[in-house]
Amino acid sequence: MNTDIGELIESFELLGDWESRYQYLVELGERLAPMPEAYKTDANRVVECMSLVHVAAHPDPEHSGRVVYWGDCDTAIIKGVVALLVGLFSNKTPDEIEALDVDALFQGLKLAEHLSPNRHVGVYAIVNKMKAQARRLAV
Repeated sequence: MNTDIGELIESFELLGDWESRYQYLVELGERLAPMPEAYKTDANRVVECMSLVHVAAHPDPEHSGRVVYWGDCDTAIIKGVVALLVGLFSNKTPDEIEALDVDALFQGLKLAEHLSPNRHVGVYAIVNKMKAQARRLAV
């Protein structure tokens, strides 16, 4: 999975129409590593989402100072967005995660044009939760 915003946008642009992009997001979600049930807690739930979404950050055991994420969702399209974010945010430091320009990513993917306003709010809630989790690991 690409972990650079520019590369992600380029990959999606190659897909052309929204139907192809949607299908790709669904496929990303299907390939997302299963989240251990132990991480599906209320503390890791993104309550602002209409879908049932969990994200969990933990220190990367192989790279000191870096963060890795688990994620899951009960809706195919949002699970794909979670997979995209897990790939983008994982293996970075909390400072690198904080600096990620997720607005540029979502604009480049044209997500806002194709997601309902409620889903759009939920997607940003996922990002905010993931960034907050990284900040907690930084201290």
